[in-house]
Amino acid sequence: MYTFHDLKAVKELKKLAENPIDLSKEGALSPKRLHQMKASCLGLKLLYGTEKVTDKVIEALFRLAKEREVVKKMHAMQSGEILNCIEGYERENRAVLHTAMRDYFDRRIESQKAKKATDLAYLELEKLKSFLDKVDRQEFKEIVQVGIGGSELGPKAIYLALEAFRKEGRRAHFISNVDPDDLFSVLKQIDLSKTLVMIVSKSGTTLETATNEEFLRRAFMEVGLTPRNHMVAITGKGSPMDDPEKYCASFYIWDYIGGRYSVTSMVGCVTLALCFGMEKLLEFLKGACSMDKVALEEDVSKNLPLLGALLGIWNHNFLNYSTTAIIPYSQAMSRFPAHLQQCDMESNGKRIDKKGNSLDYLSGPIIWGEIGTNGQHSFYQLIHQGTVIVPIEFIGFKESQYGQDLSYLGTNSQQKLLANLLAQSIGLATGKKSENPNKVFPGNRPSRILLAKRCDPYSVGTILAYYEHKVAFQGFIWNINSFDQEGVQLGKVLANKIIDQMRKKSKQEDFEKDFPLGAAYLKEVEEI
Repeated sequence: MYTFHDLKAVKELKKLAENPIDLSKEGALSPKRLHQMKASCLGLKLLYGTEKVTDKVIEALFRLAKEREVVKKMHAMQSGEILNCIEGYERENRAVLHTAMRDYFDRRIESQKAKKATDLAYLELEKLKSFLDKVDRQEFKEIVQVGIGGSELGPKAIYLALEAFRKEGRRAHFISNVDPDDLFSVLKQIDLSKTLVMIVSKSGTTLETATNEEFLRRAFMEVGLTPRNHMVAITGKGSPMDDPEKYCASFYIWDYIGGRYSVTSMVGCVTLALCFGMEKLLEFLKGACSMDKVALEEDVSKNLPLLGALLGIWNHNFLNYSTTAIIPYSQAMSRFPAHLQQCDMESNGKRIDKKGNSLDYLSGPIIWGEIGTNGQHSFYQLIHQGTVIVPIEFIGFKESQYGQDLSYLGTNSQQKLLANLLAQSIGLATGKKSENPNKVFPGNRPSRILLAKRCDPYSVGTILAYYEHKVAFQGFIWNINSFDQEGVQLGKVLANKIIDQMRKKSKQEDFEKDFPLGAAYLKEVEEI
């Protein structure tokens, strides 16, 4: 059977990985190397001179991309071909068209399926414009988005990233967890009479979302308000939530939009438009759309997300680093690592290929992260001197969002922030020698920097799409289905069994026989 290991480029890369460059050696990391190992587009720079690569490694990685025909697959994805499938087995059998949700600008994808998806999305966008006028007239101030997984992680990450551009007097809150404390902490902050609630569920049946919706409906009624006048449905057409009797407005999402890729659909657009206005929303969508087109670039050296994907493949599959940290040096990007955890690990945390065969090579790495200067005072100890090597993807910005700063000791705060990012990248690569073993920094630890001028709607759109396509390209190289999420289902099924047992127990019915393991845990809870 022809596998990943049989690829010509893989064999070449394995050979190169036997003796990789040592960045800590004298002269290995030079100004010339830093200037040469970079790629730029759309106002972004990818600086990868501190990765453990040479020109030969980069050339072999480019050959791997061509051997796997990943750009051709990206064209297929953006054209609406069926990619969400496993050959010969029950599957969702869907297109993957989150890119069509923002393809309103130059050089639109011309395939019939993509154009139809974009036309449908544009109708929702026009509906949203009219809805914004209505909301402004009614003076809603608080926007609450209720949804879990991709219905919360992406929209919240983008909202926080762009909060500096928020309309005066309008703010968003997010409720995802079925933990009642999550909901009531939001209720304490808002005036329900001035609150508009987005209920987000593609199926219209998500248990956590439905539970929190019912809590909020009762809260509105307790203060004499009609829930329907304050609730908006964002759901699949024809779902149980597609009901004008229960919601003052409805916006649609489709099966070809995965939750973790849904922030540029109505899942994210409604709340973002309400809080930032249509102009800022369109800038964000344009940034994402522009990066979509970059991902179709045949020249790998100009295809920023593909280059990022290949560097990750080198670290994970050939240097055997099992984890990647995404570290933004920006408070605004505080929830971006959490969103990318889902985007990456739910997409590429797979153990079979697209024909149902078990993998005998590594698929997706563990993704985690935190904002930069906070991390420097916590987990950077392990990153610099621990026994586990953690490749890092830094995200940085030249300028601050607000443009307000303080000069202290000759530099302002944004310069100090950026200096910390650059220093960490250099320090991880070069390390530090000392006669005191406790003060030795081994170095030779890989990182790269994604650098933008400013954290604004357009650049955040480009960065979001960069990571979405980086994940997709890696899935194409591993020949896995990056667009389903069977791995999240088992826990849900078992949780529903335990919920049913709880219901039976409260009615003093026999709750043990159908699921003894669940019953054993319930007894432990009872005894606490």
